[in-house]
Order: sequence, then C-alpha cells, then structure tokens
Amino acid sequence: MEEESISRDHVGSLERGLTVMEILARHPAGMTLTEMAEEADLTRAGARRFLLTLVATGYATQSGRLFSLSPRLLTVARTWLGGASLWTFAAPIMREVAGKFDEACNAAVLSGEDVVYVARIPGRRILNVALDVGTRLPAYCTSMGRVLLSGLAADELQTFLAQATIERRTPKTITGRAALGKAIEKARADGFAIVDEELELGLRSIAVPIVDRSGGTVAAINVSTQSVRFSVEAMERDILPVLRQAKQRVEEFFFV
Repeated sequence: MEEESISRDHVGSLERGLTVMEILARHPAGMTLTEMAEEADLTRAGARRFLLTLVATGYATQSGRLFSLSPRLLTVARTWLGGASLWTFAAPIMREVAGKFDEACNAAVLSGEDVVYVARIPGRRILNVALDVGTRLPAYCTSMGRVLLSGLAADELQTFLAQATIERRTPKTITGRAALGKAIEKARADGFAIVDEELELGLRSIAVPIVDRSGGTVAAINVSTQSVRFSVEAMERDILPVLRQAKQRVEEFFFV
C-alpha cells in the first residue's frame, strides 16, 4: 500500500526536468537540443519542452542552438547554503581554526550587495567584534565579500560594479570602481582576499572561497582580527595555510 501511495505521488515530469538540469550542469559550455534528447533519453519534442520551460523560468539561457544553465540556480544554492546542514558540518572545522589563532572564524554567503553571516565561531579573546549569524555587511569592503564577488560571472560582476552603493567607510576603503574591480580580480587570481581596515579602522580579515563540485563559489570563510594582532604579512604567512586546509575539509561536504 505504501509503495502504491509513493507511486501515485511521484511526478515523472518533474523528475525528468531535474534530470535535464543535472545534465546541463555537466555541460557548462552548453548543449544543443539534439544532444540533450540523446543524453536524457527523450524525444526531441520532449527535450525542447523541458529546455524552453527552463529558459522561460530563468533557470537556463539560450544562445542560438545552445542551451545552458543560468546564474539563477546559484541564487537557489545560496539560499539553501544559508540553512543549517552545511554549517553543522563545517562548525567543528571552523572551531579548530578559531581556536588555533584565538580569533573569530566566520562564514557568509552573498545576498545582493551584502554578505550575510551564516555561521560564526567567536574567538576566545575578551575583545571580540559583535557580529552574529544574520549580520549583513557590505560585500565591497569585506574579505568574504571580495572572494564571493570574485566568483560571479563577468556580467554579474560588471552589474555589481556599476550599481553597488560604495562609500568611504575609512581612509583605507577602496571606493573607485575600477580599483575595486582590480581588487576583486586579484582575489580571483590569488584564491583569497585580505581586507585591511577598509570596513573599520583596527579590523583586518582574510577569506577564502568555498567551492562546490561544479566549481562555483557558493560561500566564504574568514578569520577576522584586530590589526595590532596580525600584520597583513603574518595573515598570509600563518593564517592563510590553515584557512585553505579548512576550505578543503568544508568542501568535502559536497562530495559525501
């Protein structure tokens, strides 16, 4: 009886549509209608309906004969990453990082022009910055924001640089849009970002991206500290290797 109930509730068309999305995810350069029909074991008419539905709902794009997934899927992933499952997995790893340096270890996702804290392990020092899960900070002047922005598609990044509200929060804040773009590109090339007193004087942080199995940047983790505790050089020399090890361990979540 239970199997019959499951069978009645099973939506075959939804299952096939999800299969089409998974296949598109394996072909970032795009696929033709014929290629999709063959790989998904669908008729050309069926493959066409699924692909055009994905385009109409914004989950895929069409360029000539090629269909590919759109960045909208990243929005869904970022929303899901705000939930507890990944960060329950990551918390012990982040706790080790925080304990090693007696400094806070944080995680965030990108939301519009901001980063939103989804996990935080405070440092054991008496003086700690008062931040909590759910805190929003501007992406342009934070280390996690820089690495998250570095993971955007080129057109998304250009839109951000053109439209974002950018203010000089300290004398060190990068406010020029061209200079900010170069800082974000450097974060992409280096695989990390250090932001030195751009958000608030006396605060310094270093961040690395969290990447899923498709290579997309879905979150970031950082260590934040008072500038008197770690120089920029010390952060790169001492903290970065530990953060990169933590990054690799957190990313194992996507391969379990």
